[in-house]
Amino acid sequence: MNHEPISRRTVLRGGLAGAAELWLAGRAGLAAATGTSPDRPKAKAVIQIWLSGGPSHLDTFDPKPEAGNDYAGPLKAIPTNVSGIRIGELLPELAKLADKYSLIRSMTHGNDGHETATYIVHTGRMPGGRDVYPSIGAVVSLFKGYNAGYQGLIPPYVVLTQPLGRFSEVGFLGARYKPFATGGNPTAGRFAVEGVVTPGISDQQQQERREFLHKMDSLGQAMQGDPQLTAIAQAEKQAYDLILGDAGKVFDLAQEKDELRDSYGRNTFGQSCLAARRLVEKGVPYVTINHGGWDTHKENFQAMRRKLPELDKGLAGLLLDLSQRGLLDSTIVWCCGEFGRTPKIAWEAPWNGGRHHYGKVFSVLVAGGGFQGGHVVGASDAKGETVKDRPVYPGDLIGSIYELLGMDPDGKLPHPLGLDVHLTPSAAEGVKMGGRLKEIM
Repeated sequence: MNHEPISRRTVLRGGLAGAAELWLAGRAGLAAATGTSPDRPKAKAVIQIWLSGGPSHLDTFDPKPEAGNDYAGPLKAIPTNVSGIRIGELLPELAKLADKYSLIRSMTHGNDGHETATYIVHTGRMPGGRDVYPSIGAVVSLFKGYNAGYQGLIPPYVVLTQPLGRFSEVGFLGARYKPFATGGNPTAGRFAVEGVVTPGISDQQQQERREFLHKMDSLGQAMQGDPQLTAIAQAEKQAYDLILGDAGKVFDLAQEKDELRDSYGRNTFGQSCLAARRLVEKGVPYVTINHGGWDTHKENFQAMRRKLPELDKGLAGLLLDLSQRGLLDSTIVWCCGEFGRTPKIAWEAPWNGGRHHYGKVFSVLVAGGGFQGGHVVGASDAKGETVKDRPVYPGDLIGSIYELLGMDPDGKLPHPLGLDVHLTPSAAEGVKMGGRLKEIM
């Protein structure tokens, strides 16, 4: 399956009926078999911060300074503004905001492969078997997107800035639920979104290009009223509305005050966090920020001194900004990678202080949208090697997010063969579940 994002430029340049169908189908789409929870939803949107490669839990949200140098390394633990909760010393801004998030320190799935672990954390299912299941973002796009009356010109599932590429996010749901990956560089202000904004081209020039294309389109003029060409024309209009209309302004970060942009950090991750806030403010239900570089087999601590300050400033800036705007109560933020990293440090060459893949236990930060702040769920043992208390599996977290969004975690997904498939795995599927996160909901 093609994993590339659906490009508006494809619609504008190619004029293919198939591309128009992908753009328009989400609005017509099939009706969901079920979708609402009996409880009133607390959340309207989700921002997922995906730390691709897998960050070390000991260096971030589950420090173990008492375990000694072979486990803790040179990094210390610092207190937060919640008594009894400590996090890694390179996260001082997040330490000031621990009352706004909770930490799951007992996430587990036991898988150490990038692709397979990524699939597990995004779907709640183990790999293999008959079906490729859709990711949480695609499922939210189904139940909270066009089929649920979403009217935004911006697609309901957006990725900043590059697609993950580890697996098919949509699984058996099909291409209409693929995420729209923006591309571009958000540090540039109005950043170039793939297929939406062309670098160095003004709005006036975009409009003049459109008018010129229409003058040259003799086929379109000769076949007015043709259903396929009508669909293409509608897709083109929507694309240009996104380029030249108010919807496209969401990608113009220069509209924000310099002080606010600085508070997020003037780097790709920090400005992506700011763009994510602007997107959920516009009503986009699911936004993923893919932030790579966490596969630290070699020289882990040198990498942490580069990566963690960016994560700290960007994520803290996002939580604070959402809170101050009254959006945190309705926006779930969750942050993790596909697994943790080996608690025992590989000091020997060629690793030189590296940490390897580790799926036995790792940490997740959750905030907003009905998740309480200031709590810790579960625990790892004294060296961070195994789950000590309250194992949490990916399906538990995903089901909890669905519930807070007002989606029934036990509801049905539309399967192309009409099979009985639910949003989260059942006991009959043999997938381990520890129970939804009621202690922080």
